[in-house]
Amino acid sequence: MANTLFFLLSLSLAPLILSHSLQNHPSHPTPLIQSTCNATAYYEFCIASLASDPAGSTASDVRSLSVVAINIAMTNATNTSSIASTLAQKATDPSLRALLRTCATKYVAAQDALHSATQSIKEEMYDYAFIHVSAAAEYPSVCRVLFKQAPRLTYPPELERREEGLEMLCKIALDMISLLG
Repeated sequence: MANTLFFLLSLSLAPLILSHSLQNHPSHPTPLIQSTCNATAYYEFCIASLASDPAGSTASDVRSLSVVAINIAMTNATNTSSIASTLAQKATDPSLRALLRTCATKYVAAQDALHSATQSIKEEMYDYAFIHVSAAAEYPSVCRVLFKQAPRLTYPPELERREEGLEMLCKIALDMISLLG
């Protein structure tokens, strides 16, 4: 069951990961990617994500690799905010439109928190980086909760998949940050 869930989640997130990369990923992840991902909760997803980004294969240490992971999560948050905004513009129901706008705002907040995390890592303030990434993982859950409180409205499957993806990417980044300090 867990393998099936991972496979389905990987399929739904593959376009996101691949769109983040401008080049083909290396056929074999670097030893640094392999050893670092081995210390994360989502090994296969970590490998796929970091290998898809050219910066992942050139990272020289866990610190720079954690910035790559955060940047991938930031791309997810940015793209998801755009998707939520587009869905809001197309929505005819005022309640749905308002919820989707709130979702878009929460993903912008996640993006801002992730940006702050990269700054904290550059300043070697790993505790702050951890807090920022943790916050980024939580902001989108507000969207899901709001939809649960409005039972007549359906949480868009695309947002649900992207929320799960962002949570996984943030967990990977958190596991990497834990290795730093």
